[in-house]
Amino acid sequence: SEDVLSKDAGECAICLEELQQGDTIARLPCLCIYHKGQVFLRMDIKFLTVAFTGCIDEWFEVNRSCPEHPSD
Repeated sequence: SEDVLSKDAGECAICLEELQQGDTIARLPCLCIYHKGQVFLRMDIKFLTVAFTGCIDEWFEVNRSCPEHPSD
């Protein structure tokens, strides 16, 4: 589910940036949290495209499990 972080919570296991108060996050059923809808720049030089995405959004494009609990 999507939520706004009420206090700092360490680092995001995907991008390794700090999860800070006020960040939009996704809270997975296992209760792990990741950036959601944050603006992160991803450049693909091969196709000359630029995309803005959140950590967990991009993770779920290729994975369907929690990065920290892949067997759940």
